[in-house]
Amino acid sequence: MSLLAQTRRLFRIDSSNWDNQLAQAYDLLSTQHGLGESSLYLNFGYWDGATRYDDACQRLAEILGEAAGLGPGCTQLDCGSGFGDAAFYWVERFKPDTIDCLNTSRSQVVKASERARAANLEQRVRLHLGSATQIPFAAASFDRVTALESAHHYNTREDFFREAFRVLKPGGRLATADFLAVEARPKRWLQRLGNKVFGASTANMYPRSGYAQRLENAGFTGVRVESIADKVFAPSVAFARNRLRTREVRARMNPFIRWGWALSLASWAHDEFDYVIAIADKL
Repeated sequence: MSLLAQTRRLFRIDSSNWDNQLAQAYDLLSTQHGLGESSLYLNFGYWDGATRYDDACQRLAEILGEAAGLGPGCTQLDCGSGFGDAAFYWVERFKPDTIDCLNTSRSQVVKASERARAANLEQRVRLHLGSATQIPFAAASFDRVTALESAHHYNTREDFFREAFRVLKPGGRLATADFLAVEARPKRWLQRLGNKVFGASTANMYPRSGYAQRLENAGFTGVRVESIADKVFAPSVAFARNRLRTREVRARMNPFIRWGWALSLASWAHDEFDYVIAIADKL
């Protein structure tokens, strides 16, 4: 897509429907608009010694895979799978039988499908267009459900929790890497910031205690919600600020998207947000 076409689409995003708004926004985040050098990840990453964005993002995927208990013989549903990088990593690292990836962005589904075919993984990593709040699979279909930095998008996250519980088999597990508010009662500006900058529904801006309670309300047991914010936000923001200034990124990224990203990073008070790894089991 040309720069002019991208810019036109940027200013014509339909905000009347939440799912459509998110899908259109992520359709614009094409392969030109990530921060990676050798991957198409789109998340904050986990920075416990990483110096490259690709490595930090893969480390976050590893932590979530370990929390989910991925392994041989299990069937996995990954919601909000982006361009498929995490799924391609998981299928090699943890060797689940299959990973079904669900995404509202048609362009990302198409690109991830192409990448799966190119890697001869199309039988094990299967891409689907659909919503995580209306999962298009039968009850008790999966051993594991994961959401790597996507559940904050869902309107609402509680609907996703209920759907995840429905499609999990007895003995299954939901695992998420997610961000939310630190304060018990987030200020309106914080809700608006989460909404506008990160596509987070205002209904999802609550603290860890509220996160755990909503998982339990959906029927889950053994709920654990652990903060990893110190290894996520500050190092990721510092890296992104520098990366956006590089000649390579400036050459390929739409300037309106790059400027908007830079402005949001410059004004963002990351200590107002928390970042968690959450696990919840279905008996």
